[in-house]
Amino acid sequence: MLIGPWARIDLAALKHNLQVARRQAPNSKIWAIVKADAYGHGLVPVAAALSEADGFGVARVSEALRLRTAGIRQPILVLTGALNREELAAAQHHGLELVVHQDLQCTLLAQANPRKKLRIWLKVDTGMHRLGFAPEQVPEKLARLETLPAVAAIGLMTHLANADDPEDPRTVLQCQRLHALAESYPHPLSIGNSGGILAFPQSRTQWVRPGILLYGASPFRNRSAQACGLRPVMHFQTRLLAIRRQRRGDPIGYGGRYRCPEDMPIGIAAVGYGDGYPRHAPDGTPVLVGDQRAALIGQVSMDSIALDLRGVQAELGAVVTLWGQGLPVEEIAVRAGTLSYALFCALTPRVHRNYQSVEKSDLSLAFR
Repeated sequence: MLIGPWARIDLAALKHNLQVARRQAPNSKIWAIVKADAYGHGLVPVAAALSEADGFGVARVSEALRLRTAGIRQPILVLTGALNREELAAAQHHGLELVVHQDLQCTLLAQANPRKKLRIWLKVDTGMHRLGFAPEQVPEKLARLETLPAVAAIGLMTHLANADDPEDPRTVLQCQRLHALAESYPHPLSIGNSGGILAFPQSRTQWVRPGILLYGASPFRNRSAQACGLRPVMHFQTRLLAIRRQRRGDPIGYGGRYRCPEDMPIGIAAVGYGDGYPRHAPDGTPVLVGDQRAALIGQVSMDSIALDLRGVQAELGAVVTLWGQGLPVEEIAVRAGTLSYALFCALTPRVHRNYQSVEKSDLSLAFR
């Protein structure tokens, strides 16, 4: 029996979430964003499961090369583009699509092998103010790129800064700025991220780029994943390795942050910040022991956490769910003052990933 922790990755839920994006943007092609090891879910297994995606988006050339080595043949978009000659040559060899967001990349393209053509996406800074060219710079940059022999085709893209709030007018303004450029320069557009796809029709352009929604977490501040029609993909679990009786006033864990208010049972679960569970999670952060709610007590350790088992029927070896079915990752993120993105990406290599195509009605089979 695996003591833990492990992450069960529900590939059926992953495919379901891709179809949610497809239904929301039926006239768009989809870059499935699998950067950062598919948000901690596993780059290659996730890409293989998302074979119906039109392409994949990664942050770095090295991630794209892992996909090509694994036999992934769909288009791959590198969101930070190539940053030196070696990366550019690799992109040409493997047929990658590159984002261009600074003049250095234009210079590299001018020096590239003219016989190996690349599809380029010019990034426009419509309001994120992180990477990209200002709208007024776009005519000059397009004119330069269109003269380069290594450039086969050009698209225009932008990144939405506030799509986590469906009421924020800045998202509509960002979309309008890119659409206005397309009136003069009729290149394909890519705008929609997860929040954009679900809430902003203006962002559902020729290509969209869902990320967090694929993994079953809400991209919004105040709307749950379930309300968005999404299903959790990662079920992060472990087991109880000890059950103890403590006396009133006993301090629990490093620093004695929590003191028992009465004589009480506590459980010790085999997971800690060494596995990626947030060290700063406060007392009261929920877990599931079986299907019963319990609360974290005391400081998270490297390899274990302590749980308040008052009112909980539990046995040694009971399954403890940190997030997943019955306990949305967003709830843990709010308690820990972080984001679901960060929780997913924080899982360390010693967490065993278990990939299963399990239909929603058959989730119990995963524990047999």
